[in-house]
Amino acid sequence: VQLQASGGGLVQAGDSLRLACAADRRSFSDYAVGWFRQAPGKEREFVAAINYNGVIKYYADSVKGRFTISRDNAKGTVFLQMNSLKPEDAAVYYCAATSLLRSYGRVPAHYDYWGQGTLVTVSS
Repeated sequence: VQLQASGGGLVQAGDSLRLACAADRRSFSDYAVGWFRQAPGKEREFVAAINYNGVIKYYADSVKGRFTISRDNAKGTVFLQMNSLKPEDAAVYYCAATSLLRSYGRVPAHYDYWGQGTLVTVSS
């Protein structure tokens, strides 16, 4: 599965962005998808995850109530709606796919496929 993340950009604190993760195959609906982010000098951290049919969703505490993960399997795309952005949300955001959602989707090593990342910059 090849993943393409898009939608990043430069915004001000309090603004919104919607990231998209598009897959190259129709079997994308068989995969759970997670979003992770990595800021300069920091480890990659979990942001949100969604199971194959969109019923189960997990969020990091730092984004709960501000970010929403969703998916459109007909379009082979997973979205991350990010509202009320803060400077600390600035990072490169990656999407990843796995055939088995484990550990609430929080462990990067549990994912088999990764997209290339999209940069989110938040000015204060």
